[in-house]
Amino acid sequence: MPYKSLPEFVSSLAEGEFSIGRAALRFLILTAARSGEVRKARWRDVDLDGCEWRVPPENTKTARLHIVPLAPAAVEILGKLREAVAHKPNDLVFPGLKGTMSDATLAKVLRINEGKDYTVHGFRSSFRDWAAETGFADAWAEAALAHTNPNRTESAYRRTTFFEQRKQKLMPAWASYCTGSQANIIRLAEAV
Repeated sequence: MPYKSLPEFVSSLAEGEFSIGRAALRFLILTAARSGEVRKARWRDVDLDGCEWRVPPENTKTARLHIVPLAPAAVEILGKLREAVAHKPNDLVFPGLKGTMSDATLAKVLRINEGKDYTVHGFRSSFRDWAAETGFADAWAEAALAHTNPNRTESAYRRTTFFEQRKQKLMPAWASYCTGSQANIIRLAEAV
């Protein structure tokens, strides 16, 4: 989906009737996460007070821990889920009817909300385009997507995940853009 269409799309998801599938898709968009990471997320991996989601290595494509800073809009989604669904630390954040939510559930939510021409995974591309076109550092965006650096020499010396930059600037700006509160976008992008 072109990133310029996201604020309207995310708004329509938020305004619709509550469902775990809708919440999962909104969370996926706001965190720029892979669908498998979202579908396998467990409450024990979420720190609402610290505004962090720790994706364990077994749930990542790179088999490395990926810490995702949670913007207030993402924390709000988790807070509503916490109130709506009884849970224990080992429970899935976004459960399906029979355990782990399927990719088909997310695809259906996308399809019935005027997104039939797009894919769930494509929101990561939307995020990447938005970050590039608004002036955020490529390294920050790549870290947010949990991509590995293909340059072996550079990756041997640059071990940072740019967590503070992602937490303080990139992800709040992305969430503000997606939710339609763009007032801070220019200021944050210029601060980079």
